[in-house]
Amino acid sequence: MFNLFQRTSSHWVKYSEYIIKEARDGHRYIRPSAKGKAIVYDPLKDTEALVVDALNVGLLHMSSSKQAMAEAATLEFVHKYGLLGIVTALPTTPTFMDYDMAYLPKNQFIKADAMPKKEYATLFFPFYRPEYLMGEDEPHYQAGIIDRDALALAFTFSDKPRGMTMSFELAYAERYDWLALQFKDWAFIFLSSIFYYDEKSNEKARNLYRSSMAAFGGATPTYRVDLQDKPTIIWDFHSLLLGIQMMFSFAITDEAKPLRLCRHCDKVFIARHPNAAFCTPQCKNQHNVYKSRAKKAEGGGEHQQGKMG
Repeated sequence: MFNLFQRTSSHWVKYSEYIIKEARDGHRYIRPSAKGKAIVYDPLKDTEALVVDALNVGLLHMSSSKQAMAEAATLEFVHKYGLLGIVTALPTTPTFMDYDMAYLPKNQFIKADAMPKKEYATLFFPFYRPEYLMGEDEPHYQAGIIDRDALALAFTFSDKPRGMTMSFELAYAERYDWLALQFKDWAFIFLSSIFYYDEKSNEKARNLYRSSMAAFGGATPTYRVDLQDKPTIIWDFHSLLLGIQMMFSFAITDEAKPLRLCRHCDKVFIARHPNAAFCTPQCKNQHNVYKSRAKKAEGGGEHQQGKMG
């Protein structure tokens, strides 16, 4: 299935450095460092790694005892792939900045179905506001946010929706709790599929897993068919979030190379054959060593009890 993504028209932007910072509204945000340099790249070059990395970050967020690890993993993911582009993923009109209101169907991040465009856009610019979000009576900032990188990006992505170009700006930020929720949602859907096929699951539990899978949805990335060396699907992602969601959908339904949870380290991996249970040979060896030690310990305990008897 992943060969569908070998041809894409999408490019994404990541910065060389990201930080977590608390804003005046009390929320923590991930944003590019003021010294961050923009890097344009193809996020779908390694689709398997992108999906697996997102799911493993989500598994950490699902554990209340691993939040420090989850935060570090989230920052590592963002450094590797960039921010998700939540402002683009929420289905406002591509030209929503041309209107007074931004219209939002129900989503897990924003409960309102509509809000003034500046109020909506400000959710993603908590530290510095671009000039198009400034009021006439507000002083324009001079923070060095508009630089050569910004001008080059504006030119490169001039044909893209406004929300996409907003998510590439140096001032753009995304709430950490929103990112955590999105990663957690992907992991939850993955675990639902794992537990559904577990032989120990009863019918009541299976119906719950069916319901959780049915709730998985969202806006669909656009695509076209291009006549190259053969008819080729060209996917066009305006949001990394939607790109991951679409690729995850293909991955979780791929029988040839299924997603699996490693029996030893509990990390997600893509199995090279349907019966694979370990992500690496090292994990398989370690699992067998621990299993052998447990058997020896159990056998030694029974022998000791026999002598006492």
